[in-house]
Amino acid sequence: MDLLTVSGVSLLENGHAALQPLSFAQRQGQKLALAGESGAGKSTLLQIIAGLTQPSTGEVRIGGERVRGPHETLVPGHPGVAYLSQKSDLPRSLRVEQVLRYASKRSEAEAQTLYELCHISHLLARRTDQLSGGEQQRVALARLLLGAPKLLLLDEPFSNLDRPHKRVLQTIIEELSEQLGITCLLVSHDGPDLLAWADDILVLHRGQLVQQGPPAQIYRQPVSEYAAGLFGDYSLVQGVNPEMLVPSPTPLPAGEVQLVRPEEFRLGPAGSGGVAGTVRAVRFFGSYCELAVKLPESIIRVRTDFPTPLAVDDVVQVAVVANGGWRLPTATT
Repeated sequence: MDLLTVSGVSLLENGHAALQPLSFAQRQGQKLALAGESGAGKSTLLQIIAGLTQPSTGEVRIGGERVRGPHETLVPGHPGVAYLSQKSDLPRSLRVEQVLRYASKRSEAEAQTLYELCHISHLLARRTDQLSGGEQQRVALARLLLGAPKLLLLDEPFSNLDRPHKRVLQTIIEELSEQLGITCLLVSHDGPDLLAWADDILVLHRGQLVQQGPPAQIYRQPVSEYAAGLFGDYSLVQGVNPEMLVPSPTPLPAGEVQLVRPEEFRLGPAGSGGVAGTVRAVRFFGSYCELAVKLPESIIRVRTDFPTPLAVDDVVQVAVVANGGWRLPTATT
């Protein structure tokens, strides 16, 4: 059953199309993510869904009920929808327990369970201005969850967090649906954050919905260089000898561009088949190494296990794994 339906929604601001007409749906319990660069329209779309921004065309329905924008209601927002912005916006100088008590629609036992889920039980006696950025974000999230929303909209929740606080918040969000039955729609400009979490990803570019699908499809079969770059490194291989693509079942016609992820290349010793290349750089990334390999007409990124026996100036043979790589459509940007 669809909890959220977005139908033909667009937004015109000062003569500029901030959002082109787009449509999609989200099922109850489905983890849906919006990906795109800064300025792509992600936050704008989220605010329209939350009832905080008035669309120029189209409509949003949640549980079959139309979301009214701020031009249609005195108090912006929609019942059952919680919107976590990039800033926590907590009242200053109040104790955390005060902020949460004023917002709660849950029993004391439910509230305590929620505090434990959000890792804030030890913060209740502190003032909000004594919290770190990550702690403020978790308290702000708990305050929204105390209102028992059906749909939680998360606008770049990790953007200002260091790695430890980011991992804590990621774990919390992963557990929300299972423990509280809350459906989440998450926005991020950092695509790799979404791959392990989302059931489905929507890619926005300049206000347009350019691709939608499960994470593996979005990563392996991007519609453009833009979509590919959101989710990780890649190399473009153009006009190479067909033997480089063996044993790929869909050889690359001369002149066409193939997008290949670093882990989709395979390296062998000189003379072992494929296309000859020369190692130009070896970079250490902890659990793996990434090599820059010079081919006759391009430089590619190749991921290998650590430690790697290869060094700068070594000659290698490069091939693409079976089913690896993706032939880009005519437009590659």
